[in-house]
Amino acid sequence: MVRFLKFIAYLVAAAVVMGALGLLMVYLVSSSKLEKNHTIVVRRVAIPTDPASIERGKHIAETRGCIDCHGSDYGGAKVIDAPPMGKLYGSNLTKGRGSVVGQYRDEDWIRSIRHGVARDGRPLVLMPSAEYAYFSDDDLSSVIAYLKTVPPVDRDTVPVKMGPVARGLMVAGKFKLAAEEIDHANLRPSTAKPGVTLAYGRYLAIGCTGCHGTNLAGGKIDIGPPDWPLAANLTPHESGRLGKWTEADFVATLRTAKRPDGTELSPVMPRAFGNLNDVELKALWLYLKSIRPVASGTR
Repeated sequence: MVRFLKFIAYLVAAAVVMGALGLLMVYLVSSSKLEKNHTIVVRRVAIPTDPASIERGKHIAETRGCIDCHGSDYGGAKVIDAPPMGKLYGSNLTKGRGSVVGQYRDEDWIRSIRHGVARDGRPLVLMPSAEYAYFSDDDLSSVIAYLKTVPPVDRDTVPVKMGPVARGLMVAGKFKLAAEEIDHANLRPSTAKPGVTLAYGRYLAIGCTGCHGTNLAGGKIDIGPPDWPLAANLTPHESGRLGKWTEADFVATLRTAKRPDGTELSPVMPRAFGNLNDVELKALWLYLKSIRPVASGTR
């Protein structure tokens, strides 16, 4: 009996050691990703100063996810604050106290938005630059022009702190850093022009891929907490909802955050997309109806 108990104790001790080694490996590998220095050759774009471009930039910033992480005042906001995942807050993009852009030059803005890399070369954790890399030069320059004009907000930027689950997802390739995904030397920004066209709808749909997957089939959102709902299937497959909707249903759903059956969209779904204009929503609908139907969750 004593020998058996010793054997069990050895097994438990071995399991503890192996678990500790596994956690150490996850920490070291994830830290190497977070601390990697990326040298980016930035292709400059001219930043406009005219009111029309600034207003266009405001519309883009308010409908493409900027306020979801940085807040409606762009002074920074909570995205995730849960010990397993960590503290993930958007930074202060104003010129107030706590700003991360106070010394930014135009190329620093471009590097951060289009490449997902900070001024010092480190990868930005929350920046969805894998989507923003496709911004047209006009849209990118307009966004930068607008952000340079927002009123200062005094709010300290909360440093990103990755929890053990987030680090594990990073090592497993589920929580991806945009800086590692982007082919920085061969970026091909979109040239699509606003209009109710498939090309413009495809351009807008890139902003949906972060949650709904590259084929837009929806399913588990890997970077979210366990209680986040599955992302909806945006293809016209029978297992999703969009195949049964009309264009009017689609537009009303985004505008009101309520589906045609009266149920509400999950709070995880950014309400800002409801502020897309009629041309954008019609183009997006046109594209979503044209893509290959894929069963829900089959990313």
